Amino acid sequence: MKSLNAYQRKRWLGLLLVIIVCILGLSSPIQHFAAFPNEIRLFSGQLKQLDYGMPVHAQVTSDPQLLSINGSSDRSTSINLNKPLTIQSSQSGKTTLKLKLFGKIPFKTVKVNVVPDLRVIPGGQTIGVKVKSAGIMVVGHHQVVNGKGAKVSPGETAKLQLGDLIVRINGNYVNEVYKVAKLAEEAGAANRPLHLTVKRGSRMFDTKLMPVFDAEDRAWRLGLYIRDSAAGVGTLTFYAPDQGVYGALGHVITDMDTQTPIEVGEGQILQSNVTSINKSQTGEPGEKRAHFIKESKVLGNIERNTPFGIFGKMKELPSHSYNQHAIPVAFAEEVKEGPAQLLTVVNGQKVERFNVDIVHVTRQQSPATKGMVIKITDRRLLEQTGGIVQGMSGSPIIQDGKLIGAVTHVFVNDPTSGYGCFIEWMLQDAGVLLKQANLNLKAA
Repeated sequence: MKSLNAYQRKRWLGLLLVIIVCILGLSSPIQHFAAFPNEIRLFSGQLKQLDYGMPVHAQVTSDPQLLSINGSSDRSTSINLNKPLTIQSSQSGKTTLKLKLFGKIPFKTVKVNVVPDLRVIPGGQTIGVKVKSAGIMVVGHHQVVNGKGAKVSPGETAKLQLGDLIVRINGNYVNEVYKVAKLAEEAGAANRPLHLTVKRGSRMFDTKLMPVFDAEDRAWRLGLYIRDSAAGVGTLTFYAPDQGVYGALGHVITDMDTQTPIEVGEGQILQSNVTSINKSQTGEPGEKRAHFIKESKVLGNIERNTPFGIFGKMKELPSHSYNQHAIPVAFAEEVKEGPAQLLTVVNGQKVERFNVDIVHVTRQQSPATKGMVIKITDRRLLEQTGGIVQGMSGSPIIQDGKLIGAVTHVFVNDPTSGYGCFIEWMLQDAGVLLKQANLNLKAA
């Protein structure tokens, strides 16, 4: 009987310990400690606030040349972890932040990376986009009726696929469709094949294509549908005046038929005027209707087309900016759920500010799309557009006075909501924020 009681006591003791551990694990101080990162990034001059929420005192040591703690520039400072801890950077560099409980017990060591201050001018203007591909895009096959009455496709015979990019013909670079017809006619008349250099994804290969004389059209054909350019409208996200570069769209430009990314050979962005809005409805996203204006006046070029938008040099900021003053930008880990603002155009060229909510944030340690889910809450915008519409992609998102990201996609089944990407990844692709500044952020 005594051994049974001892066994029961051990079981109850074990259960009590489990309950205590669960309570501690769910407690606010432990959760704050567990969520605190091993590494922190700051822009030079930026003030960052951390909250441990633990009712204890500690001693913190840091490099006074780089950081001040709670306004103190001393190497060692006594702090109350139950109150917010403020860190301010004075210049770029790397250092560590060491905390000891009661000045003796090692508590936490945090790596701190301070990068040069970066401010950009938020966009919101609707822009016209003209892109010339770095070759001839294969967007389809078609059948040619030969002299025997049979239907053949020389392009398929040459093993060309949708999305392929023809970069050279007979050794010469080509990116204009009108030149291909002449080359096909010359090769067909001489009864010799065209020698093609083709890019498929990251792979380059050579193939031969023999034109066929179309008995119906009385012309030499390749059996291919091809394209050399694309055009549309989108939204400017930011302009970095110190570097003279811009970012727009927030997502890659793809060919409308093959849905493959367009490899840019050259391109331009132009000022555009919104004439009307086709409102979004459930199951049917709307769109901005706009036309290019002042086509002879090019705002900038297009140098890159990446998963996070288009980037290049800008000669001047488009008119009708909501704010012509540069504002701070936020690292991906600074973005939080809650209210924010969106800048976009719904009529003419006037950039307006509308209220949105960040309803979900995905913690990304490296560049990836779909960083946040946003929901339009502004009644005025909902009445005019029904939510997010095509052409709104690239609209800058601002939170707490900082540029945090851009609108990228609309939810088809709920056009009041959609995805956004973090501005950090766009700034990296624009070349104004070095990728080396990106640290691996891991929970403690």
